[in-house]
Amino acid sequence: HWTFLRFQKCSSSLSIHSRIVLGYDSYGNTCGRNNSKIEGVPLSGGDMTEKKYVFFLDPCNLDLINRKIKSIALCVSKCPATELQTYNDVKQFALSNGSYLCSYDISATRYPSHSERGTKCPKLPVPPSKAVLFLHRCLPVDIGCYAEFAQAFITFISDNTMLRRVVAGVMASKEIIMGLCVLALGKTLSQHGLILLPTSHSTIYSGCAVLWWLYADHRKALSTNTTTVFGKEVASDNVKALLISAICATIFTVVLLLVMFILRKRVALTISLFHVAGKVFIHLPLLVLQPFWTFLCLMLFWVYWIAVLLFLGTSGTAVKNNSTGVVEYEMKGPLQYMVWYHAVGLIWISEFILAFQQMTIAGGVVTYYFTRNKSQLPATPLLSSMIRTVRYHLGSLAKGSLIITIVKIPRLILTYIHTQLKGKENACARCMLKACICCLWCLEKCLAYLNQNAYTATAINSTSFCTSARDAFLILVENALRVAAINTVGDFVLFLAKILVVSCTAFAGILALNYQREYTVWVLPLIIVCVFAFLVAHCFLSVFENVVDVLFLCFAVDTKYNDGSPGHEYYMDKSLMVRNCLEETDRLWPGHVTWRMPGEHFTLLQSRDHRL
Repeated sequence: HWTFLRFQKCSSSLSIHSRIVLGYDSYGNTCGRNNSKIEGVPLSGGDMTEKKYVFFLDPCNLDLINRKIKSIALCVSKCPATELQTYNDVKQFALSNGSYLCSYDISATRYPSHSERGTKCPKLPVPPSKAVLFLHRCLPVDIGCYAEFAQAFITFISDNTMLRRVVAGVMASKEIIMGLCVLALGKTLSQHGLILLPTSHSTIYSGCAVLWWLYADHRKALSTNTTTVFGKEVASDNVKALLISAICATIFTVVLLLVMFILRKRVALTISLFHVAGKVFIHLPLLVLQPFWTFLCLMLFWVYWIAVLLFLGTSGTAVKNNSTGVVEYEMKGPLQYMVWYHAVGLIWISEFILAFQQMTIAGGVVTYYFTRNKSQLPATPLLSSMIRTVRYHLGSLAKGSLIITIVKIPRLILTYIHTQLKGKENACARCMLKACICCLWCLEKCLAYLNQNAYTATAINSTSFCTSARDAFLILVENALRVAAINTVGDFVLFLAKILVVSCTAFAGILALNYQREYTVWVLPLIIVCVFAFLVAHCFLSVFENVVDVLFLCFAVDTKYNDGSPGHEYYMDKSLMVRNCLEETDRLWPGHVTWRMPGEHFTLLQSRDHRL
């Protein structure tokens, strides 16, 4: 990673790795090292070779806002393994093993009688602690010292009746929540690559009817007064939740019917592409694992990015804080801009990883499409595509992800400015900021779509990024109406698929929670599982959407350079070939040819004037 290579040169002279791994005290001394004197800090420059652990005088004094421990830190040779009740115990501990737990300017014999022992010695009683593996920090073994934060949270929940019932519902139904999350994942994987319009229709209609039935049943049970006081409150909350859910489901069903009626004549090519995409997933089953692989790569990179950020946080020049008397590190000169350099790296490399996934998928799908005999496909087309990408196309991915980064950074900056000035700027400035943010967002989405098609053109022709982007743009312009139809209808169908996953998960959750009427508030458990189901469906169906986009560009290239004549045969699937034939016939004799779709099979009917 380029940030790390650049950062290594700066860190070698500043001992940043030592400060993070070995730890340092409040006077600028790195534990386990012989340190240099810091001007103006009398207790700096100590030989800490034998003192390898960082000990906090008050480890439970947390500053949650600044995310640090508000305590003097010292280098010690050993963490106290047992509780020390008095300063005499602290003294005996220091004399027995040479681990001095008070400030360096106080001798161990003066611990019980020193006038500043309240501020320069540990807070009594000293809890037993243990060194954290690899980080050399002494932290309490018993985390009970942090109980005040947990107690404050518990008190807040106890004082809030509604919140108490909601949290109690989540705790009572945690097994159901986990099971529903697994169900959402399984439902997404089982429907991957399928056309779900009929299934989604029947499921949504049935779910709407069941919601109204459950609402009537729960309302009737509430009016019988057979539950306890707490159970009546829970039942009342559930009746309200069911009523809102039933109304929302009914409105969505009506809107769905209207939209499908309007778009009924524009789904033919989209369904053909979806049909071929389903075959792609059958021949390339590793496509299902792409979200897992990408998520793992992103997690590993983000963990590494945070580690480098921690190194940056402890870099700089040691400066004494006159108000606290401790040493702090301030970055000066070029080093202070490394944080911004590192932030740009976060965006760029994240986009690069996502682009790598798109390129890998594009390479595998292109191999499938332009192989006439599917039995001659490579054993692992996706792995072959990944190897080709690493060997030939990393520069194209870097350029494409850099373009997205250049557009994304100004948008994020404007968004941050808008957030900071909220309520302070005038109406004109607020409108201009929102307009700029909206325009940059639209530009980013357009460039991301063009990049994705450029990667597909690169996989087809093995050309450079700029050449592929130009070719892809020209093809998209030539097929503008098809692109508009696929993007509108296709996105809507995929949205229906996501809604199907969420609806099935929520429906199963309502049926499962129906057996815990008196103990569980349904709202929060259902929200948790529905959000999880939508995120899972979005991750996996985004791969399906990528496959459809790649297939369409392959289809457009195929129809541009081939006409079905000998020597110029089509590579496309039969369903796409029939669809293309129908469109060409309709273009030559507009209004004279009709077709219908019985299931997944296209049927060409004779024209009204019998010319075909």
